[in-house]
Amino acid sequence: MGSLEKSSPPRPGALPPQLGRWAPPGPAGAQPERGSVCGDWDGAGPRCLDEAWSRGGRVSLLTAAVWSFSREQAKLKASVVEEDTEEWQKDSSFAGLERVGGVDLSYIKGDDTSACASLVVLSYPALEVLYEDCQMVAVSAPYVAGFLAFREVPFLVEAVQRLQQEEPKLKPQVLLVDGNGLLHPRGFGVACHLGVLTDLPCIGVAKNLLQVDGLVRNELHREQIRSLQREGDTFPLTGTSGRVLGLVLRSYNNSSKPLYISVGHRVCLETAVRLVKSCCRYRIPEPIRQADIRSREYIRKQLCSPLEVISSEPESRKEEAEMDD
Repeated sequence: MGSLEKSSPPRPGALPPQLGRWAPPGPAGAQPERGSVCGDWDGAGPRCLDEAWSRGGRVSLLTAAVWSFSREQAKLKASVVEEDTEEWQKDSSFAGLERVGGVDLSYIKGDDTSACASLVVLSYPALEVLYEDCQMVAVSAPYVAGFLAFREVPFLVEAVQRLQQEEPKLKPQVLLVDGNGLLHPRGFGVACHLGVLTDLPCIGVAKNLLQVDGLVRNELHREQIRSLQREGDTFPLTGTSGRVLGLVLRSYNNSSKPLYISVGHRVCLETAVRLVKSCCRYRIPEPIRQADIRSREYIRKQLCSPLEVISSEPESRKEEAEMDD
């Protein structure tokens, strides 16, 4: 994160200006109070502002960001719906579903502040691209483990809003998101965040296991993956809390690498897995795969350069996929 500390605490009613659009809304005085918990994170900084104040009277921007993000995340989490809400979801063949969206952010290798935000809409069940939107964006929000959505979701929300303004008839009926939903340290990953802000059904589709609630990539987990013999085979991700946080899906016969499916918003887990499976021509479901392909190509065209592009897996997201907090 570099040098993030200010020489004195922010004055009451104002978070550090470097947080910009990510500072929490509220009336004057909506400042983190001494003793307020900043959230469950990896111990790299103080867990509450009392600790920050005791370290020479300084509050880091990272501490303020965690407080801001935690506050907003908790507020949004209350709106998550973990069940089917649409008629097409109740049909075994998804009759009535005509448009499936996919979103992705691609980064230039070595630069985690320049990215391309991509939204595509595919027909269903043919999975042909009906709409695409790619925009270069400047990612300025600080990366904090467990709060990746605050870096990326604002740009994806803007893409959905542009679609609603320009081509409202092509609005997706569901979004597949490259990331996690309920499978998250606080049960509110990127797919939940995007779903709540757009009020669209959202499904989290991750390529790596996020180690939370006692879930670990140990030999038992690897053995369970080896037990997935055919595409469509699954096993549940049950945390030490006893809650099923997601399902592991073998999505493609030619790849033994599974996907980690979790509820984002307005969909149940069973429906989420069935839909992801039906959207897979390859390992990655086609809406996310097309968003990935098109965002990579957009960056190359914009830069007129064969620079290596990292799609959906900047260093920060790899780090989040591997953390265990």
